[in-house]
Amino acid sequence: MSFTIDHFDLNAFVTATLAEDMNGPLYGAEDVRGHDITSESVIPTDMRFSGVMDSREAIIVAGLPLAEAFFRALDPDCRIEILFNEGASAPDGADLMRLIGNGRAMLTAERSALNIVQHLSGIATLTRQYVDAIDGTGCTLLDTRKTTPGLRHLEKYATRMGGAQNHRMGLWDAAMIKDNHVAIAGGVGAAVKRAVAHGVKDIILEVDRLDQIEEGIAAGATHILLDNMAPAMLRDAVALINGRTKTEASGGVTLESIRAKAESGVDFISVGRITQSAPAMDIGLDFTQI
Repeated sequence: MSFTIDHFDLNAFVTATLAEDMNGPLYGAEDVRGHDITSESVIPTDMRFSGVMDSREAIIVAGLPLAEAFFRALDPDCRIEILFNEGASAPDGADLMRLIGNGRAMLTAERSALNIVQHLSGIATLTRQYVDAIDGTGCTLLDTRKTTPGLRHLEKYATRMGGAQNHRMGLWDAAMIKDNHVAIAGGVGAAVKRAVAHGVKDIILEVDRLDQIEEGIAAGATHILLDNMAPAMLRDAVALINGRTKTEASGGVTLESIRAKAESGVDFISVGRITQSAPAMDIGLDFTQI
């Protein structure tokens, strides 16, 4: 299996996740292999299972290669067939993955594999709804840093599978000057000038008033984030900026409001909900003894 995400260690993630499930304080804490006491006590050592992972609602698929990694970590010789590409649309009732392997290993890895596919597919599916809502406007959907601690790279991967682009990945790859930075620096222009003097290339300036825009651009902002503005105000801001920087609408964006904001002419709309509030998809896994 070949699956990589920049800055993400798949093997370390799988190992840590399985250890969390198998190395509890009551059972096997002293044993680095961990334990699944239910499978060990009920399922014979050499029993083999076949299984089918299926979607029980329409989804945008994300996370199947990670599910495969969980099963292979416990049974390197298992046979796995992934039936949908990442980012593909799968209908209700679709088989997503078929697998054959050691029964104990399959059952032990099952929950971790399902959790990640349900979660990432949930993000990808909600993201696609937002992407579809602004189709044809020329506006691009962005994600945010509103991610689950430890899962950022996976969750941002899922937004890409849903059709969004990633905003900055963290605090290191662009400056985002917000109201607290402005207050401490003594104003929009002063805050931006400090970032310029520090040698920062990409400087995103958040504004909530039109009169902040000109000062920010003059100081060197390369991207203006228009915070919590109604569509009419967004149109005025876009006209004022007139292509001198990239423009982004953000703040309280919903599926009901996003298209009107996109039609204002902004380049981007960022939505925290796609990672912060996406529901897990209903995906199941049924095994049969062979």
